[in-house]
Amino acid sequence: MKTWKAIVVSLLLALSLPALAVEVEAVKEAANTETENRINLNTADVNQLQELKGVGPKTAEAIVQWRDSQGPFTSVDQLLAIKGIGEKTLAKMRDNLVVQ
Repeated sequence: MKTWKAIVVSLLLALSLPALAVEVEAVKEAANTETENRINLNTADVNQLQELKGVGPKTAEAIVQWRDSQGPFTSVDQLLAIKGIGEKTLAKMRDNLVVQ
């Protein structure tokens, strides 16, 4: 009887593991796609930054200058140090940004 249970459990695991692997891969792909659609503050140029709501040429240039002088961004919240970006502006663009 114990052998029978071991065989059944083994078969169930063998059948369910590929499905689990597919689900994990789908979650990874969704996360990558979500990140790919965001603008990376540490690599974006002035033109890419201007695609953000509330960011014009001067603000985009200020972001690049800040990054050049201070080093890479470690948090989206560091944008608050840039003239022209306040809490409301940051809230509008937060979902479109990533720091990598």
